[in-house]
Amino acid sequence: MRATVRDVATRAGVSPKTVSNVVNGVVFVRPETRERVEAAVKELQYVPNLSARGLRNGRTGAIALAFPDLGTMYTAEMLHWFVEVAHELGWAVQLEETGRRPERERELLSRGREHLVDGLVLNPVTLEASAIVGADSLPPVVVIGEVEQTLVDQVSVDSISAARDMTAYLLSLGHRRIAAVGAVGPAFNSASNRQRTEGYRQAIAAAGLPSDPALELSGEWSPESGRHMVLEALDRGLDVDAFFCFTDSMALGALSALATRGISVPGDVSVAGFDDIADSRFSTPPLTTVTFDKRAFADQTLSLLAARVSDRTLAPRYVAIPHDIVSRASTRTRH
Repeated sequence: MRATVRDVATRAGVSPKTVSNVVNGVVFVRPETRERVEAAVKELQYVPNLSARGLRNGRTGAIALAFPDLGTMYTAEMLHWFVEVAHELGWAVQLEETGRRPERERELLSRGREHLVDGLVLNPVTLEASAIVGADSLPPVVVIGEVEQTLVDQVSVDSISAARDMTAYLLSLGHRRIAAVGAVGPAFNSASNRQRTEGYRQAIAAAGLPSDPALELSGEWSPESGRHMVLEALDRGLDVDAFFCFTDSMALGALSALATRGISVPGDVSVAGFDDIADSRFSTPPLTTVTFDKRAFADQTLSLLAARVSDRTLAPRYVAIPHDIVSRASTRTRH
């Protein structure tokens, strides 16, 4: 017969409520007690009855995560931590790729309103295209990323500050002709690249350097586009001594382009990225980049979502995840 909560509680010598607290992961339980419960769960092969739980509390035990592009290295790393933390909190996860299609966000919001999921994590490309704008009512939602809004809870890295810090770091190394790869422009316009472009411009202005639109290279955020933008800049003879790529994936494309043309990194030019994906540590040379704690990002996001599921009357909150500059061999040493 299938083991019950009471069976686990008897085996572990605790109350059924304590078993539920351990399984759901939303209430602190002393480590030694948690270990006994987890051992009993394993021994009895206990599986929570999510449908029964849902009937009792009106919840499904599932959330939906929506990212613009599930095919990127950055998204894969973020999803790893979101799924890990969600499971620790007792949630199953549904994934959706939204791209620039607000109708997919609308479908997810409908699932939330119909209680098919307990809550949603959305990563809109722009606020203008997001389905949260103008919605009559919203289920529990947390937005991640750089869209500027006050409708729902939000977690992000301060991209203006981070881009400003990276540009200032490159300036401190003696660079004066820094190209921004993936900047805002007709080829690509998103909340993220608008903010990173703004941070880049602020650092250039603070250094007393003239603004040069030719150094702002606009294109899609992908390795292929990063390679193309750098090759096109080289072909038109752009005077550059550093490339600040607004994602690590574009920076990997930039490194490929420079290697193709026989340009030494960092001997001839420096290259920096943003996101600190795993591949950036193993590129040739390893990539200087903006880093942040992805586990903490997922923790903060799902903590806000859990609170919102429990109490929809809370005022919207914003959490900024701290960032740092990690210096590796793709940038020259300070003079």
